[in-house]
Amino acid sequence: MKKYDVLALGEILIDFTFAGTNADGKKLYEENPGGAPANCVSAVSKLGGRGAFIGMTGRDSFGEDLRRVLEEIHVDTSGMRYCESQHTTLAFVSLDPSGERHFSFCRNPGADTQIAPKDLDQEMLKNARILHIGSLSLTDEPAKSATLAAIDIVKKAGGLISYDPNYRANLWKGRRDAFDLMKSIFPLADTVKVSDEELALLFGSETSAQEGGNKILDLGPSLAMITLGAKGVYYAAKLPDGSRISGTVGCKSVKVVDTTGAGDSFTGGMLYRLTRRENPLVFTKDGLEEDLNFANTVASICVTRRGAIPALPTLEEVEKFSEQKIQTSTKTKVLAPWIF
Repeated sequence: MKKYDVLALGEILIDFTFAGTNADGKKLYEENPGGAPANCVSAVSKLGGRGAFIGMTGRDSFGEDLRRVLEEIHVDTSGMRYCESQHTTLAFVSLDPSGERHFSFCRNPGADTQIAPKDLDQEMLKNARILHIGSLSLTDEPAKSATLAAIDIVKKAGGLISYDPNYRANLWKGRRDAFDLMKSIFPLADTVKVSDEELALLFGSETSAQEGGNKILDLGPSLAMITLGAKGVYYAAKLPDGSRISGTVGCKSVKVVDTTGAGDSFTGGMLYRLTRRENPLVFTKDGLEEDLNFANTVASICVTRRGAIPALPTLEEVEKFSEQKIQTSTKTKVLAPWIF
């Protein structure tokens, strides 16, 4: 019996989200906790799963705020470390009229990139059913080495790897090896969530969701999920007999307020459902589509609220939302592409 359903490792930061202007027309920003892996495991914990996080912040007020927020939703933070030489990473998030985000990072390099293999809590990693990681911890050393070391520890202990490649051009600083490094994790992962835009970047702009799903499975994972914005999510999965199943699961339309953390909430919702099973990687078509519908619902609720972690729903809220019949109308903004 593992202690944690999901342990996330990687970036944790403060999102400063645009929140209007003052009387002089100057922009106002709202401080919100964020960082893709932290968002994901927070979603698991808010739903009632056993979550933990390993990462690094600066020894500053922002780092203390982040630790406190995770602890308030019962995420185990005993694997978090402080960086004495760098401040907590910050991101300024502006929203366009559809609720889609645009980022400006204060990460040069930022505390989250400074976690090293020696900082890892190996007992926590050995006690995780699923380790969830993203690709932004591969942009800099020593975080890259720490990420690879964590994967090795978890796999040797019988745990699974969840991977969400996330491309931010300004964080890769134009490096030509960015896509190769992002793809290098596919053979190590058991489940992968990738957006349609990221699929095009990694496998070519002409790659369809069906082709991309099969290409990902060919690299090793048992489950590939490709988010399609308002169309929902395409999935491809391997069955124990070696055959494959695939399909598309749609999502309800909602009025979008802020897409920050939507993709992470989807992944967290899916990992929560997978860890309700004795064997997360034994799939049936009906069961898998039910899990994906649940994850879509988590993301749908998330985008109707501001922020990332503050917007994450509880299990009760997901169940209530699922019971409602939301009618699509021309006045309702369709769920924006929660793709990051």
